[in-house]
Amino acid sequence: MTRIGHWLKPEAQTRRRTKFAFAFIVAGGLAGCVDRVATQSNQILNLTPVTFDNLPGWSNDNHAAALKPFMRSCGKLLKKSSADNSHNRLFGRIEVWHKACRNLERRRVGDSDYAKRFFEEMFRPYLVRDQVSAKSEGIFTGYYEPEISGALVRYGKFQTPIYGKPKDLRKGSGPYLTRRQIESGAIKGQAKPIAWIADPIDAFFLHIQGSGRIRTPDNKILRVGFAGHNGQPYTAIGRVLIKQGAIEREKISMQSIRAWLSNNPSRAPAIMNRNKRYVFFRRLRGAGPIGAQGVALTPGRSLAIDPRFIRYGTPVWLDTKDPLNAEKSFRRLLVAQDTGGAIKGVVRGDIFFGHGKAAALNAGHMKQNGEYYLLLPRDAVPAS
Repeated sequence: MTRIGHWLKPEAQTRRRTKFAFAFIVAGGLAGCVDRVATQSNQILNLTPVTFDNLPGWSNDNHAAALKPFMRSCGKLLKKSSADNSHNRLFGRIEVWHKACRNLERRRVGDSDYAKRFFEEMFRPYLVRDQVSAKSEGIFTGYYEPEISGALVRYGKFQTPIYGKPKDLRKGSGPYLTRRQIESGAIKGQAKPIAWIADPIDAFFLHIQGSGRIRTPDNKILRVGFAGHNGQPYTAIGRVLIKQGAIEREKISMQSIRAWLSNNPSRAPAIMNRNKRYVFFRRLRGAGPIGAQGVALTPGRSLAIDPRFIRYGTPVWLDTKDPLNAEKSFRRLLVAQDTGGAIKGVVRGDIFFGHGKAAALNAGHMKQNGEYYLLLPRDAVPAS
C-alpha cells in the first residue's frame, strides 16, 4: 500500500528546534533487557543488546555515507555540557558521546572501511522494542524537501504568499487566525511574504513538509524553513477525501491527493481549508534544510524520531522495505537528527529523502513496517 503517514495523520511539518518536557520513569531491567523508559504516551522503550553480526545487511552498507551526518551531529553534541541530563539514564552521560566524537578522524570521513570500523569500535547496537506491546516492529515513513516555482515579488502567476512569522503571533497565547482567515487577508499588516508561489497546491504541501526550495524565474534557489504555526488543530485532508469517497483508502498517497486537488480546482480550496493549521517560514542559508537538532539534513541518512525516547545524534540501523518495492530491503545506517508532528512512539521513524522528483516519489510512497537498532557508545552502559 502507498504511504499514508502524513496524509492521514498529523503532519511532519514541525521540523524545528524544540524543547520537549520529558516525563521519564526508569524501571528495573529484565533478563537480556537493558533499560526501559516510559513517557506519558504509555509506551516503554526497551533496549536489547545485540552484536553487529545480528544487524541485517550491516556489512553491505556504505558506512561513510552515515559518518558525515554523524560528524555534523557531533558539532552539536560536543557543545553540550555535563549539566545536560536529558536521556543520560538510558543513553549514557554526555561525556561518553564527547569521547566518541573526539575519536572521529575527520580527514577519513569519506573512507567507508574506516567508517565501518569506527562505528564498530566506538558503539554497541541495541534492538529497540516497545516493552508494553513487546513489539520491535513499527512504521517508517518518509519526507522530502519540495522544489516549487516562486518569485520574491508578487506579479503574474505568482499570487500565493509564503509568510514570515507574524508580529502579533505570541507563543502560548492561544490559537491564531485559521488558514481560511489568513488566506482571506486577515493577516495583512502583521506578516510579510518572503516569497510568492505560482501554485497554491504547492504552497499547501510546502506547509506539510515544513521546508523547501523555491526556484525563481531567474533560476535562483531560495531555501525556506519552519518558523512557527498558528496553533490551530491539524486536519489531514487525506482522511477528509477518503470520508467523502473522493479517493479510496488503499490508493491514498501524496501523489493521489495532489492529483485530486489539481483535477478539482473549484473544490480544492475548501478541502485545503479544512486543515486550519497554517505554517510560517524563514529564509535558510547553507547546505540543506535544518532538522530539529539544528544541523543540515542529509538525504537518505537523516531520520526523524520521537525525541522523548531517542537522543538527537544517535546512529540508527534501520531494517525496513523499499518504498516502491515491498519485496526489496531498505537497510542502512542513519542518524537521528529531526522530529515531526506525526513522529510519535518508541518504534517510529521518518526518513529524509532529499529533494527532486525521486525524493518526492520515495517520500510520497514510503509507509513500511520495520525495526531499528540504536548504536550507543561502548562506554554508555544503560542502567539495568
